[in-house]
Amino acid sequence: MTGGLILLLVATVAIYLGLGQRLLDRMRLTDKQALFFLLAMVVGSFITINLAPRGAVSLNIGGGAVPLILAVYLLATADTPAERWRGVLAAAVTAGLLYGLVKLFTFEFGRTFLDSLYIFGVVAGLTAYLVGRSRRAAFAGGVLGVLALDLLHLMELRTRGLPGRVAIGGAGVFDSLVLAAFLAVLLAELVGEARERLGGGPVKERIPAAQRREEEAEGGDHEH
Repeated sequence: MTGGLILLLVATVAIYLGLGQRLLDRMRLTDKQALFFLLAMVVGSFITINLAPRGAVSLNIGGGAVPLILAVYLLATADTPAERWRGVLAAAVTAGLLYGLVKLFTFEFGRTFLDSLYIFGVVAGLTAYLVGRSRRAAFAGGVLGVLALDLLHLMELRTRGLPGRVAIGGAGVFDSLVLAAFLAVLLAELVGEARERLGGGPVKERIPAAQRREEEAEGGDHEH
């Protein structure tokens, strides 16, 4: 079992046990939605669809299609246009940085302290958080940035007429994507929580999610 699958299964169990509710609420996700996407990624990781003859281009459902849909959904439900654009910018910067790493360094097996796929995941997660800042923008930036690297590789092969296969969201890229997404969101949550505690915490974050929704439906004064 790969590292990416282990992370997904741990997150699934944690959410099933009711952990991480505050984080999910801030990302505008319910428990059921989060469990659906996590399980879809786990099951979908075993499903690959060929998009070109002889498997020259393929799409992994769990590592490509499902996280792409989730990232787009989170950006579409962002609180402000600024947050949405930060997510897009985070994806572009992350993809560009990863592409530069691929071109500048040769990651040979046994010559780095970590597998290159995990290095990419850590770099993508850190970059996505620093640029995206919010939880949703950071998640979307990490996921879309890693997926964009596959697309850049495909464009390079087609432009230069080089042979090769591209598995979008598949192979080891799945582990990089999952690590990047988890790290980006975890950093945003930890730093955000620390800032709130140091600053006394915004009132709206201390109101239970269900109560906030009820008050908003009744025209309450609290902000969402």
